[in-house]
Amino acid sequence: MKTGILLVNLGTPAAPTPAAVRRYLTEFLADPRVVPLPRPLWLPLLHGVIAPLRAPRVARSYRSIWTAEGSPLAVHCRKLARSLARALALPVTVAMRYGSPGLAEGIDALQRQGVEAIFVLPLYPQYSQATTASVFDRFVALLRERSCQPSFCFRSDYHAEPAYVEAVAARIRDFWQTHGRPQKLLLSFHGLPEKSRRQGDPYYDQCCTSAALIARALELREQEWQLVFQSRFGPARWLGPYCVEVLRQLPAQGIREVDVVCPGFAVDCLETLEEIARTNRAVFLEAGGERYRYIPALNDSPYHVEMLRALINCRI
Repeated sequence: MKTGILLVNLGTPAAPTPAAVRRYLTEFLADPRVVPLPRPLWLPLLHGVIAPLRAPRVARSYRSIWTAEGSPLAVHCRKLARSLARALALPVTVAMRYGSPGLAEGIDALQRQGVEAIFVLPLYPQYSQATTASVFDRFVALLRERSCQPSFCFRSDYHAEPAYVEAVAARIRDFWQTHGRPQKLLLSFHGLPEKSRRQGDPYYDQCCTSAALIARALELREQEWQLVFQSRFGPARWLGPYCVEVLRQLPAQGIREVDVVCPGFAVDCLETLEEIARTNRAVFLEAGGERYRYIPALNDSPYHVEMLRALINCRI
């Protein structure tokens, strides 16, 4: 059977404009896996208040990172897919859970190339209901609508895979070889509401495992690294410790040189380039820090391509 690879990421607005961002936020936040509130309560609030108010501010943030080629997340994903296709000698396409190209477009693109079996790889190293499970739900729902259904393999996570751990560690080592080592390394993962742990979501535990394995690969002592979480939204308690609060506290503890890496993000996007690399840098320097650096995501680097090739080859 001819196999094709479907790389899936969260998504991005089509343009850094309030209208495009509003469409994207509405689709994203309407997903019950992302906001598990009763639909009659949540959807009117989303459409009438949340999306209209947030869209202009989020659009400004997107404009600050937008490139001539488009959204960084989409650009990096396309380049990664092309490099991976060459490495595997297989069809590889990218789909977004929200926005364009959607999962239906990704499946169509592979089937037009004669693909009979699809390896679905969400670019989320750590599993969560809000990300990986949502991709699975949508993918299976789309297959149900088709008269001719391909075989498929779905990769739920790769948080502890040696190839993943070594790829992230190698990225950090290369950065330090060029720029020198900091006093402390923060490994920052996207946050989720704290109640997700009580509901059985393994995301927090997988983030802890990934961070510890990466620190071990780098031979870091306990005081040289810390796990943190970013991107809080709303008044509820989220997974901690919060990245921004830790950054405010570190200078008073004598830590004035910090590097931040985001191992949960396969490619750079709004949360890494605007929140971590810019906004949180200002927080740290204002608190008395002297040197703050963001270590880029794996993006379309050879480390990433080789890591994904290894993950896929062991399953097909």
